[in-house]
Amino acid sequence: MLVIRNLQKSYDTGKSKLHVLKGINLEIDEGEFVSIMGSSGSGKSTLLNIIGILDEKDSGIYELDGIPIEHLSEIKAAEYRSRFLGFIFQSFNLISYKTALENVALPLYYQNVSRRERNEKALEYLDKVGLKNWANHLPNELSGGQKQRVAIARALITDPKIVLADEPTGALDSKTTYDIMKLLQDINREGKTIIIVTHEPDVAAETKRNVVLKDGLIESDTYIQQKVLK
Repeated sequence: MLVIRNLQKSYDTGKSKLHVLKGINLEIDEGEFVSIMGSSGSGKSTLLNIIGILDEKDSGIYELDGIPIEHLSEIKAAEYRSRFLGFIFQSFNLISYKTALENVALPLYYQNVSRRERNEKALEYLDKVGLKNWANHLPNELSGGQKQRVAIARALITDPKIVLADEPTGALDSKTTYDIMKLLQDINREGKTIIIVTHEPDVAAETKRNVVLKDGLIESDTYIQQKVLK
């Protein structure tokens, strides 16, 4: 599903080069539920951005579903993101003037799906996350947990190979965090591959595998006894 070999990434700060990823080796199989952890500056966000085809590696190998990800034009990168990946963000990234239904349907608009079909599918996915009755509400009429459920539905609507979640519970209270993680566990049990970047040990405990980064390298990579939420 996802293969990374000796991944290197540096940034030019103007005075010197900041070596962020120093040789990451990682494989993630279909159906896994993985958390990537590490302190600020460990490289976890950079790694997620490269996996999400939002940033480019300097060297090494990155293959997604058997396809080498390198030297992509922005058009091809956007095509691969649309084809392979679904994104969930801490700040939800919903469009304020569009309803929940329209936000969820948006990725299908970019795939040239007809309005009727994309709205039908968006309603189906809103139902899946328990928000069918909120389809015509704007984001400012939704709670934080509801906004994140809309974002999850939007991430799933294209049936991506991998869902990437960047601190998906960072802006939520503990009860809502529980609800969102339970929903993600349910989605994973249906076979969807999920990768979460988090700094919260409690959230990482609710995944099946913990990858910990330190100073641009993987410090540990452990399959764990998942805390199953009911």
